[in-house]
Amino acid sequence: TFCSYYFIHLICFSIRVRANDREYNEKFQYASNCIMTSKYNIITFLPVNLFEQFQEVANTYFLFLLILQLIPQISSLSWFTTIVPLALVLSITAVKDATDDYFRHKSDNQVNNRQSQVLIRGSLQNEKWMNVRVGDIIKLENNQFVAADLLLLSSTEPHGLCYIETAELDGETNMKVRQSVSVTSELGDPNNLASFDGEVVCEPPNNKLDRFSGTLYWREKKYSLTNQNMLLRGCVLRNTEACYGLVIFAGPDTKLMQNSGRTKFKRTSIDRLMNTLVLWIFGFLVCMGMILAVGNAGWEKEVGSLFQSYLAWDTPVNNFLFSAFLSFWSYVIILNTVVPISLYVSVEVIRLGHSYFINWDQQMFCSQCNTAAEARTTTLNEELGQVEYIFSDKTGTLTQNIMTFNKCSINGQSYGKDTHNTCACSRDRMLDFSLFNPLADPDFCFYDDKLLESVKVGDSCTHEFFRLLSLCHTVMSEEKSEGELVYKAQSPDEGALVTAARNFGFVFRSRTPGTITTTEMGRTVTYSLLAILDFNNIRKRMSVIVRNPEGRIRLYCKGADTVLLERLHPCNQEVMSITSDHLNEYAADGLRTLALAYRDLSEDEWEAWSESHRFADKATDCREDRLAAAYEEVEQNMMLLGATAIEDKLQEGVPETIAVLSLANIKIWVLTGDKQETAVNIGYSCKMLTDDMTEVFIISGHTVQSVRQELRSEGMQGWREPCFNGNGFKEGQEGGDTAGGKFALVINGHSLAHALEADMEAEFVSTACACKAVICCRVTPLQKAQVVELIKKRKKAVTLAIGDGANDISMIKSAHIGVGISGQEGIQAVLASDYSFSQFRFLQRLLLVHGRWSYLRMCRFLCYFFYKNFAFTMVHFWFGFFCGFSAQTVYDQYFITLFNIVYTSLPVLAMGIFDQDVPDHRSLEYPKLYEPGQLNLLFNKREFFICIAQGIYTSVVLFFVPYAVLSNATQSNGVPLADYQTFAVTTATALVIVVSVQIVLDTGFWTVFNHVFVWGSLGSYFIIMFALHSQTLFRIFPNQFHFVGSAQSTLLQPVVWLTIALATAICIVPVLAFRFLKLDLKPQLSDTVRKHTKTQQGRLGARGGSRRSGYAFAHQEGFGELITSGKNMRLSSLALASFASRHSSSWIDTLHTQTVHTVCFSGENTKTVI
Repeated sequence: TFCSYYFIHLICFSIRVRANDREYNEKFQYASNCIMTSKYNIITFLPVNLFEQFQEVANTYFLFLLILQLIPQISSLSWFTTIVPLALVLSITAVKDATDDYFRHKSDNQVNNRQSQVLIRGSLQNEKWMNVRVGDIIKLENNQFVAADLLLLSSTEPHGLCYIETAELDGETNMKVRQSVSVTSELGDPNNLASFDGEVVCEPPNNKLDRFSGTLYWREKKYSLTNQNMLLRGCVLRNTEACYGLVIFAGPDTKLMQNSGRTKFKRTSIDRLMNTLVLWIFGFLVCMGMILAVGNAGWEKEVGSLFQSYLAWDTPVNNFLFSAFLSFWSYVIILNTVVPISLYVSVEVIRLGHSYFINWDQQMFCSQCNTAAEARTTTLNEELGQVEYIFSDKTGTLTQNIMTFNKCSINGQSYGKDTHNTCACSRDRMLDFSLFNPLADPDFCFYDDKLLESVKVGDSCTHEFFRLLSLCHTVMSEEKSEGELVYKAQSPDEGALVTAARNFGFVFRSRTPGTITTTEMGRTVTYSLLAILDFNNIRKRMSVIVRNPEGRIRLYCKGADTVLLERLHPCNQEVMSITSDHLNEYAADGLRTLALAYRDLSEDEWEAWSESHRFADKATDCREDRLAAAYEEVEQNMMLLGATAIEDKLQEGVPETIAVLSLANIKIWVLTGDKQETAVNIGYSCKMLTDDMTEVFIISGHTVQSVRQELRSEGMQGWREPCFNGNGFKEGQEGGDTAGGKFALVINGHSLAHALEADMEAEFVSTACACKAVICCRVTPLQKAQVVELIKKRKKAVTLAIGDGANDISMIKSAHIGVGISGQEGIQAVLASDYSFSQFRFLQRLLLVHGRWSYLRMCRFLCYFFYKNFAFTMVHFWFGFFCGFSAQTVYDQYFITLFNIVYTSLPVLAMGIFDQDVPDHRSLEYPKLYEPGQLNLLFNKREFFICIAQGIYTSVVLFFVPYAVLSNATQSNGVPLADYQTFAVTTATALVIVVSVQIVLDTGFWTVFNHVFVWGSLGSYFIIMFALHSQTLFRIFPNQFHFVGSAQSTLLQPVVWLTIALATAICIVPVLAFRFLKLDLKPQLSDTVRKHTKTQQGRLGARGGSRRSGYAFAHQEGFGELITSGKNMRLSSLALASFASRHSSSWIDTLHTQTVHTVCFSGENTKTVI
């Protein structure tokens, strides 16, 4: 039987590891423990990095142009006009990549060279981490990092326990406990471990941090292995002198490295549009080249043939068609500057600057947690100005995730005061527990003295209520000194409940694997812990079975009322009815509720159930299902004790932030795992839901048919139809406009599963998007991501997901923009995010200030960039008709090289980094300023064509005005001015001046950098031009600089300056006239806000919001099994922070009810809808 079972497991699992047998394990070629996160080494850096960079289409395109320029028959420009900017771009990127990789190498070397003690041939030897192999036995000492994924074999702690910190894995600083298999827990001596030859058969490497399945075979017996027996790489051993572990996975196979995969690369809508426009421009470039090539063929055939006798074609040209072919490629080279390579470098520099502005923003710095906002990516800044949908988690994101015991119901009697009622709190003094209980937590707050009196008089139900709270949990306790208790709970709910029991006289003191010690009303009591029936998301409850000192066995259970009340004994009907009413009242106050119950077990009942539980626990297949069935069997016919109510307060500024974002036409959806009623109540608290809404629709069907029927109910039909037709979703129609913002939708997780099916998703989207607010309850992490993907697909809108926990990671990665809150649930969400900060209220500044500015700056930058390059390049096109289509350039090659990297690069960078239309506080006061980004008004295909039309118009003026003037102009001595070099200098000077004046007009916010860059770039043009035409350079490079003194002689002529002034006026005056007319006849909101800075601010009296009933339960699975298998838990304290008082929200009500806010300015006929 043992052999057949072993054979089956060899088929099911693919990993076999034998302890202390390197020769056996090396046959499977397992990965070494050396990690390599770097991409390059000294030899591979140059070829690999260049290969990666030339994966970019733009870089390949410019390399292709460079190759063309090396062919003398087609190149009118020197090769350095392309290679200089290309080399600059490649070098900057290479230096950045090399720097990043250097730090990765440094980190890898530091980790790989850490020392560990490895058991080799019976003795412990120091080995570098990189030399550790699968199957080795390692000794870990306190505060050491775990070198690989280990199977815990033994420990210096009792029962084979050890304590670890997993902050590097999941961001949680709570210490966790692990336990070895009982059969190996006594192998603490190296001599015993040296003879250990057990073999582990387990699952292959994967990235699931909370799951491990395997079997240990030793001495012809098998032992099940779970995640509670594993120490994962990246953990730190704490509060444990030493332990030994068997290496199961090493290096890249460890779960830490399996989770270090790259996040999906995100691109902005402007990136995608820019790629499309670049392809269009390239097509335009080809068309221009073909037109000029046809012109060359005609000219060579009709005119050029007349000069063949003394001006023959260059070799190998022998006919006009081949000449036209070469001319086409020549013009492709000359006209390539319509898409300069500096565009991509400039975009990255601007984005980097915007990211630093976010990081440096002191108004997004949280002094409480000493945490600044962080832009973890530089590629999405402008997308922050285009967000239409925000998907938010609730607990820890909208709320603080710091729980306080607020109210309770015991045997039908309700206790507790409303802490939000300041008058009541002033009348009812906070209870002082220090005289009654020296072990009380001084930070605990409670205001109802009736409950304390009930405890003092010895009410049996009250005592049993708090006894349950002191026993039914997985909290870990440490007593640093006499009476100084510190609790560490895996969830804030548990910490609050155990602390409440502590203050009311039932103090949890310590635990061992088989006992729980409490102090009950000053008397120390030790209970035998017989079993823990662990919590999970399906059960929604947890239980403990204990034996008191008198020998009575009792099961204590706490959980969500929906699952616990249906498991009560029929005799509980009366108290259940009263308690249900209390639960509804508590949830209506926004409190998280739990029901409490117990059951007495006879010795026979316990023995019978214990046997079935032991069988289920030892099962190697379907273990979780078997355990669930065993738990279900005993958790029946319980007696109801009462209910608890815990408050999770809203974060500071959440209602205000939601109100402002709603006014910016941003739709906010809450996706939470909490109960429907609790989530709805939070919706009212944060003003997502308001009393003036026509109706809040609840979708709670359990079947496809019922969900479809609820979506098509009569109440929804009238306002949903404009957004949805019989064939599916109508793109481009917003249901919110039809609904007038008067409806809200609440949908449960089981209903959402049906709504997300292919045949219903269009109907669900049309209904949900017609609502002002949407709340999805009891949703899984996968469903969160599915909802985000659905809106991305159906609405084609920019989405943002914000959360603070590991269950939000899939949602954060799915959205266009992911924001992580660094809160109580670790930093996993932060590590997966694009942006992070510590408070939800910072979101409005991130979007309405930084996002809007980034979008505005990037759009202005792109419009100007395309304009100036078309103005610069198209002059060559017009010149082609006057030079016999010979591919002669208007400007000299040095001007062509320097135009985009010296003369015009810095001013547009300054505008792209520093520009703003209105100050930051005005952006927050006028949320409607955000809408142009959502509608993509500032840079789209229409704006692009306007920019290139202006650029083409400018090029026409810059070519034909100097051509017309200079063709008949003469110097003062009568010498004609109509020479090539004079024309080139005049046109180039006019171009630089015109584009400089244009950026002066485009810049809305002037800084020192703007002034220095604009006027400095203009000055540098004249300095460089005079230097290039100087005698000095001619003497040094006589073959390169032929036109000595031509710049000086040209710019000394008054007619040249008059020509430049005339061209500038013709280019700029129409632009000025158009802008003045637009400002006067059709001003934008930003124009009006900038002109009129005085705004109306009104604050009305406080107004209460509606409440709905709610139930909640927050916990995690896994701790119960650890305790019963032997957890002597000693951890640091759980700090309970004080709460800020609830903010007045009257002005938010006003903002929501005011659908149109009209700003009228005295003395003006301006009326702007905001």
